[in-house]
Amino acid sequence: MRLLEYVLVFFGLVGLYIAVHVPGGPIPILLLAAVAVVVYLRRTGGFAPFRRSALRPALPGMLLRWAAVSVLAVVAVAVVDRDHLFDLPRREPLLWLAVIVFYPLVSVYPQELLFRAFLLRRYAPVFGTGLGAAAASAAAFGFAHLLFGNVLAVLATIAGGWLFARRYQRTRSLLVVSVEHALYGITIFTVGLGQYFYHGAGSL
Repeated sequence: MRLLEYVLVFFGLVGLYIAVHVPGGPIPILLLAAVAVVVYLRRTGGFAPFRRSALRPALPGMLLRWAAVSVLAVVAVAVVDRDHLFDLPRREPLLWLAVIVFYPLVSVYPQELLFRAFLLRRYAPVFGTGLGAAAASAAAFGFAHLLFGNVLAVLATIAGGWLFARRYQRTRSLLVVSVEHALYGITIFTVGLGQYFYHGAGSL
């Protein structure tokens, strides 16, 4: 039954949302889902929303990987789509600053609540707590980004979903995985890839 629930929630309902084109963007729905997830996690016990102690040991490796990926992203945009390189900070610096400040709060943390803390806990009886669960998280995360209507967003978020799921499995810290997710998102919106991850107002 939980496998069916997983499919219905993360592919059925999300697919319906994508097909219907609900006005206002996904952020309001995401925030409502995050509230429901917090209520569920608190009621089921053992929910530690931050675990700050896990951040320091994870940070060096996390930053090294992020820096390498960011350099590759800059090179890729410079080669393939040079006109969009650093597009947002160059043309709309105030909007870019708003993204830096609000994207981790209204988009990243709610996504991590839903796709990592909730999914990995709720469906552990189905997928276990290792690679299978990480794959289920990555698949659901990538599928949700069909909203943006391009292959790059889906492939990037499948890879990101795997990375974030494995990080969460190792650290059990939403703070750690949210910081990592935010770093990659900020890179995307800084180097000129934001056009692939934007769907109108409220959709970062």
